[in-house]
Amino acid sequence: MARAVHGIEPLVAAEILSWGGEVRRVRHREVWFEVTAPGPELLRLRTADDVLLAAAVVDGIGPERACLRRLAAAARDIDVEELVRLRRVVGGAAGPDDAGGGPGAGFEVSATFVGRRPYTRFDIEDAVGEALAGPLGLRYHARRGGRVPPEGAMAWRVTIEDDLAVIAVRAAGRPLHRRPYKLGSIRGTLHPPLAAAMARLALPPDPAPPRHVGTAGHAVPPDAAALRRGEPVTVLDPCCGAGTTLVEAYALAPHARLLGVDLDPAALRAAGANAARARTGPLAGHSPGALRAPEPLAAPPGGGGFRWVRADAGRLPVPDGVADRVLVNPPWGRQVPPAGRLATDGDLLRREVSRVLAADGLVVALLHGSPHEWRGFRVEEALEVSLSGRRPVIAVLGRRVRRPGRASRAPAG
Repeated sequence: MARAVHGIEPLVAAEILSWGGEVRRVRHREVWFEVTAPGPELLRLRTADDVLLAAAVVDGIGPERACLRRLAAAARDIDVEELVRLRRVVGGAAGPDDAGGGPGAGFEVSATFVGRRPYTRFDIEDAVGEALAGPLGLRYHARRGGRVPPEGAMAWRVTIEDDLAVIAVRAAGRPLHRRPYKLGSIRGTLHPPLAAAMARLALPPDPAPPRHVGTAGHAVPPDAAALRRGEPVTVLDPCCGAGTTLVEAYALAPHARLLGVDLDPAALRAAGANAARARTGPLAGHSPGALRAPEPLAAPPGGGGFRWVRADAGRLPVPDGVADRVLVNPPWGRQVPPAGRLATDGDLLRREVSRVLAADGLVVALLHGSPHEWRGFRVEEALEVSLSGRRPVIAVLGRRVRRPGRASRAPAG
């Protein structure tokens, strides 16, 4: 079972299909799937927040408190020995001696449900946790009362939607959204699986045929001429922050030319360090902490790799039409206020993106408000997601094509 940011579940399903998995069910923040021979490749899903091994599926879980006893009975019936073996094969910890916290790390249970019920998440967690303690032979660490389980505790999860519950265990020692590369961070940094979803909408995974994935998982031919010619794609993030979108783009297209622009030197240092830790290849001939001066770029960086430029997103040092893809998470004005020229004219970003975008390029933007406000662009796709208590939209935007003569057509007579 893959857990996901609400709104990108279809993209998670599409990624699972691309790995050869069979999707069985898609529901709120979850994609249930099967694979013939589970292995470490499950931990390489980039759009998923986490991957869990389903241990039990229980139907008929309604609002009655008696349903807690049904959940507990299902937990006691789990074949713990087989589940631990499978967890070891996939790459997670197998028990208290290798769970990351040493003997005594134990396990914890986290529960969520959709809709109103007369019992709490803590009631669910305790019912399942106390039932699992015996078969697992581990100490259960309850979360009730604000208690925090110890680092390295085996993580179990219970989710209920409608009358169907699933009891599952995390396949790895930590959730997938905690990327090993992302030690450098800044305020408002983008959630890595969300950045990965944006990258999948924009780029074809190497070495697959050129495509980007639509919300229904269909293969949609991209328009960029560079993709058709088989040349390195130039990907620009004009508000790159800690570099998350570009690192996730590299995971799909390691031969792409990746250009990150930001006004904050600390953000660029974090971006360079994150890219280096991700071992993403050459960093355009400079150390991770070094910054380019904001001089205009005569041409896209040659070959693949990263380049970080300190500049104002309202006046990008990039020639017209140079970017095949633009990935951008504009400043919301919540955690990160607009700075530089964007502080006085927020529409400058749209105009600059329009200027630097190739004639047949695509923009994938995380927007607050209607994507139709980006004048001069057509909306190819729009996915509303849940993020930090808000409902932004991931919008895939292409250039609006004007049909000759349409505006000047006069009525007959």
